[in-house]
Amino acid sequence: MKRANTRSVRAGSVTIGGGAPIVVQSMCATRTQDIEATAAQARMLHEAGAGLVRIAVDSARDVECLAKVREMVPEANLVVDLQENYRLVTQVAPHVNKVRYNPGHLYHHEKTKPARDKVAFIAQEAARHDCALRIGVNCGSVDPAMQEKFEGADPPELRGVSAMVESALQHCAFLDDLGFTRYVVSLKDSDPRKVIEGNTRFAEARPDVPLHLGVTEAGLLPDGVIKTRIAFEQLLSRGIGNTLRVSLTLPFADKWKEVEAGNQIIADIEAGRFRSVPVFQDHGLNIISCPSCSRVENEAFVDLAFAVKEMSAYAKPYDITIAVMGCRVNGPGETDDADLGLWCAPNFVNLKKGEVELGAFPYDTVLDRLKLELDAIIEQKKPAAV
Repeated sequence: MKRANTRSVRAGSVTIGGGAPIVVQSMCATRTQDIEATAAQARMLHEAGAGLVRIAVDSARDVECLAKVREMVPEANLVVDLQENYRLVTQVAPHVNKVRYNPGHLYHHEKTKPARDKVAFIAQEAARHDCALRIGVNCGSVDPAMQEKFEGADPPELRGVSAMVESALQHCAFLDDLGFTRYVVSLKDSDPRKVIEGNTRFAEARPDVPLHLGVTEAGLLPDGVIKTRIAFEQLLSRGIGNTLRVSLTLPFADKWKEVEAGNQIIADIEAGRFRSVPVFQDHGLNIISCPSCSRVENEAFVDLAFAVKEMSAYAKPYDITIAVMGCRVNGPGETDDADLGLWCAPNFVNLKKGEVELGAFPYDTVLDRLKLELDAIIEQKKPAAV
C-alpha cells in the first residue's frame, strides 16, 4: 500500500506515521466509573488488535477511575479525550499515552484566554508526562470564529470543510511554534465526501503530519462500515492516513467489531480489494448515529438507534437524514444538519427538526413523535398530484 512520508509519532508502544503499520483504534463504551467493566473492555479491545484504546474522562472521579484502569490494563495504550475541561490534562496525562483535544471545544473554555495559551498548557503537560497529542477537528464542532470566517467558502455538499482544515492548520502552527511536534491530526465528519476532501487538502498542505482517519457517527452495521470504507479506501490508497477508527453504534459487548472492521478494510486495500464507488452516492434515507461510547448517558440509546432504523425503513426512497446522538457533547450541535435529530439525555430524548427543538420526550414515546415528523417530511417531498 502506498504510504505518505510523514514524521513518526510515538504513543506508548505504537508508532504512528513514518512508514509504520496503520494503527487501528477503538473506544471503551462502558462508564469510566465502572472500573471493572472499563478495564475488561480496554483489555478486550487491546486483545482484538486495537493499538490505542480511548477512555472518556469528564470529572475528577473519572480521573481516579482512569488511574485504576491503567493499573489493571498496563498492556493497553490508553487515550483520553479532553472534551469538558482542557485543564484536566494535568490529571489524566500521567495515566495515558495520548491525549486528544478538539479546537472547537477548546474555543468555548475560558473564552478570554487566547487559544494558543490553552494549547501551550496542554502541550506542556503532554511533554512532561511523555504523551502524544491529537488535534481532533470535527466539521460539526468547529469554533464559531473559524466557521464565520469561511462561511460560503465551500460548495453545499462540502460545507464546513475549509473551516475544518484551516482550524487544524492553525493548531498545528501553535504546536510547531511551541516546539512540540509529537502530534497527529484528525479531520472528521459523518459525510465520507467531507472526510475525503478535508484529509486530502490537509495532506497536501502538511504532508509531514500523520493523520488519524474516521467517519464520525458512521452508524449501524452494515451501513456504518460502508460509509467508513468509502472514505478509507479513497484516502489510504493515496497514501493518506496512519491510524484509524471505525466508529459504529454497537452493543457494548460488541465494540471489538470496530477493530475487526478496521483491520478488514486495511487488509482489503492492501490486497487490492475495493468495494466503493468513486463518488459517495447519498440518495435516499441516511441514518447517522454516534458510536456507543462511555459518554452515552443511557444505554437505551443503542436500542433506540436500532429502533429508529427499523421504524424508518419505509422512508428509504426519500432523501432524508435522521441523526441519533447519545450524549450532550455531540448531540446538540451535530444534529443541526439532519432533517430530524435525536440526542439522548439520561431520562429523556431531545427531538429536533433541523435546528428547531421540538421538545423532550420519554424514551418509550419518542419514536411515535419521530414517525409523525418523518411522515410530514415525506409528504412535503412527494411530487404534487397532477
